[in-house]
Amino acid sequence: MASIDVVKVLQLENYERALTARGIQTSMHELEKGIPTVCKAHGIKPEDLQVKGCLLIYRRREQDMPLAQPPDNASPEQIVKTEGVRQKMLRLACAKYLFRVQDRRLATGLIVEDGRLVGLQVAETKIEGRKAEPIPGTEHEIRAPLVVSSIGSVPEKLSGIDMKGEYYTFSGEDLPRYTGTDHVFGVGNVVTGQGNIRVSLVHSQKVTTHLVSNYMGIGDGSGDISGIYSAAEERVAAQAELIEKKIEATPPLSDEQVAGVEQHIRALQERAGYSSDYDSWIAKVTPPDLE
Repeated sequence: MASIDVVKVLQLENYERALTARGIQTSMHELEKGIPTVCKAHGIKPEDLQVKGCLLIYRRREQDMPLAQPPDNASPEQIVKTEGVRQKMLRLACAKYLFRVQDRRLATGLIVEDGRLVGLQVAETKIEGRKAEPIPGTEHEIRAPLVVSSIGSVPEKLSGIDMKGEYYTFSGEDLPRYTGTDHVFGVGNVVTGQGNIRVSLVHSQKVTTHLVSNYMGIGDGSGDISGIYSAAEERVAAQAELIEKKIEATPPLSDEQVAGVEQHIRALQERAGYSSDYDSWIAKVTPPDLE
């Protein structure tokens, strides 16, 4: 889940700076083992560093975070077990990286002062299935010097694009088509609504395989789309043939013209600091902290 990665990295940065200010040298790689563990090794309590740290707000419940997924066709008992695993994983991450969490919170607006973002207007939410609706009268402010919107945020509504709640409208499970057209398909969390990268990857592989098979006409016939693009393919083939004839009729460049192109390329490379082979140039321009 991207939001966990975001707060984790920010916490590592926060505590590395706080420890450095105390004369304690450490690194993000060491702190990744666990902030309390590193602080203990250096004989200091994390709270003594006075790092307020990151607050992660999530519009649904803690147990809804897609940190773990139930098996396909899961029973109610398996779903409850998965929810418990999600909460345990979240608690372990909080304990290891010392960030805070508020669930059932939804950003409803921005707080801007002197042209700068200084916080969010937030409301508590009511959870019904996949819906997370703001509860009137629960609005409050959360002020912070930095606000990060992680992957999985609600997309902006675009004029002319049909949506059902927070999601674009797709029909069909194996081959999700955008409503109203046979030519646009969706994969990943734009269809599933889940922010878990693994779930999106598996879904995209499944849909893409199904799409390619049916496009080629070798699928099971349940979603054959091999004929949809026939007219377009014929037009493209005709255009490609014209381009081929044009290229064949174009005289090749002379040796002098080729030499002029190569000289121009070398001048651009030298202007960019590229004056030798690729490997040497990459070694020269790679930042020292990039591993």
